[in-house]
Amino acid sequence: MRVSGANPEALVLGCDQIAEADGQILAKPETPQDAIAQITTLAGRQHRLLSAAVLYQAGDPKWRHVGVVTLTMRKLSQSYIEDYVARNWHSIRHSVGGYKLEEEGVRFFSRVEGDFFHVLGLPLIELLSFLIDTGEVEA
Repeated sequence: MRVSGANPEALVLGCDQIAEADGQILAKPETPQDAIAQITTLAGRQHRLLSAAVLYQAGDPKWRHVGVVTLTMRKLSQSYIEDYVARNWHSIRHSVGGYKLEEEGVRFFSRVEGDFFHVLGLPLIELLSFLIDTGEVEA
């Protein structure tokens, strides 16, 4: 919102993502131990990823959307979780839940229900639809 207010002529997009499991919100892990704990908590269970995006112009929100994906994680051994985090920490440290579905983390899952762009953190189809419908982007 602040960036948009300072650049009133521009469309400014803000996005972020959280994971939710049984009412518990998981943010991005701060340490490898946090990532291990998050993956351990999710292993063998279902959780949701919520990807939110807001498009601003002149400091005002013009469009909002929250995309939801439901993921079922298979049971995982503690040694695999620890090895995974050690191998992938640099890549997963900015990922809620401590994994990246678009990388090795795909091995964790037995089922994914929802839009893959939401998994990546951006409801792209919905954003493009809005931009096309309002004439900001040509189709």
